[in-house]
Amino acid sequence: MTSDPIPALRLTSVSKTFGGVKALQAVDFEVRAGEVHCLAGENGCGKSTLIKIVTGVYTPDPGAEIEIFGEKIAAISPNKARALGIAVIWQDLALFPHMSVAENIAFDEMVGVIPRLAFGGRYKGRVQAMLDRLNVPLDLETRLGDLPIAQRQIVAIARALMGDARLVFMDEPTASLTQSETDALLGVVRTLSEQGIAVVFVSHRLAEVIDISERVTVLRDGKLVGVYPTEGMTQSRLGELMTGDKLESVVAAQDRSGAEPVLEVEGFSRHGEFEDVSLTIRRGEVLGLTGLIGAGRTELAHALIGMSAPDAGKIRLEGVPVRFGSIRDAIARGVAYVSEDRLSLGLIQPQSIADNTVISVLDRILGGLGMISPSRQSELVRHWISELAVKIGTPADAVSTLSGGNQQRVVLAKWLATEPRLLILDSPTVGVDVGARAGIFRIVRQLAEEGLAILLISDEVTEVLFNADRVLHMADGRIVGEYDPHATEVTDLEARIYA
Repeated sequence: MTSDPIPALRLTSVSKTFGGVKALQAVDFEVRAGEVHCLAGENGCGKSTLIKIVTGVYTPDPGAEIEIFGEKIAAISPNKARALGIAVIWQDLALFPHMSVAENIAFDEMVGVIPRLAFGGRYKGRVQAMLDRLNVPLDLETRLGDLPIAQRQIVAIARALMGDARLVFMDEPTASLTQSETDALLGVVRTLSEQGIAVVFVSHRLAEVIDISERVTVLRDGKLVGVYPTEGMTQSRLGELMTGDKLESVVAAQDRSGAEPVLEVEGFSRHGEFEDVSLTIRRGEVLGLTGLIGAGRTELAHALIGMSAPDAGKIRLEGVPVRFGSIRDAIARGVAYVSEDRLSLGLIQPQSIADNTVISVLDRILGGLGMISPSRQSELVRHWISELAVKIGTPADAVSTLSGGNQQRVVLAKWLATEPRLLILDSPTVGVDVGARAGIFRIVRQLAEEGLAILLISDEVTEVLFNADRVLHMADGRIVGEYDPHATEVTDLEARIYA
């Protein structure tokens, strides 16, 4: 971090009211030049509103003061914010998948210029220089849509820097990344900081927040809770500051060894993904599966539900041998799967909450003429919205209007409506804030108590250790260890996984 006494950003007494609702109430916020600063809080706490005020999308209520790199700003607009060196990298990235890497990075400078002429000269050289500055090797001619999300994030950062950004907001940049991809991105963030660029980092992953940032500003219900150094901060303490509640980390494991098996997998293999996997999940049991990203966990889940075909191995469901040719076959036999990619695989974002809830059981809500019965649909939706305590406006609202935690509850409702015997949860808290996570795991435990067999997949060791009855460690496509949560310390399991 530089020693420049002039802050990159200083907000004083910023408030914002929407229709009588105070989204922000007299919030102060300051970011130093070259600092990595985290903005933390649960969904709905005001983080996005604050960012949109800084970038000119929203106008604050009277009385607010905004100072950017020492300049007091009476009125800010998106164009003014860009001119001052402020950039935001939103979760959707706002890139162009059919254009090349170079064209995406230089897009703002290319407006009004024929791309082929632009890249015959200085633009291409500048783009390459920018990637070199970030220590990231990317082929400039590659079509952006062919890159993984992690590399698209880098393209978005490079594009911001092409506009001479000095203050960069990153909104949940690692929500869809693997651990290795996350590590690489955090390396880029550190490079930006070393070059004097201020970064405001927004993330629900508390370990990541503590690792990457120097200070954290916590918001709750639109109000400033405080600004804290991350040195010495713990995840539990940060979670308490965000929610206002003491979050207890208690091992919930129970001995289910006497219950009848629901799923038995023997010698399961798929070339290049996983090998000789054998496991059993019993009625009412939550079996945790953890390990480094890339260990083969999601690939195993896909094979279990018929999304891919194993090369070898057997599956028995309640003692009966089965082989699923498709996910539809798995659903018909009582297997449900909550994907780690909620945005593209779990929900249809523009569709209503009601439509998303019933989409997996349309055949059960048909009326006499083969048409969907509105009364049956409403009854089913009401049941699951109530059962899972989903906070909504109306069932007709688009599911995209919900917070991450409530979206995940809709995904659960969609699958629980199929009345499964086995539920596979693949990273169920990705993009979900800390308070909502606790609610989701209360639902998971309740479902297990009602007899549902659950496979809980997560790369967060604390999630499986505190919420599963047994924990399997997967590495390089194989099961390499089994642990009793009551007899295992978090630090010991983490040491084995990251060894």
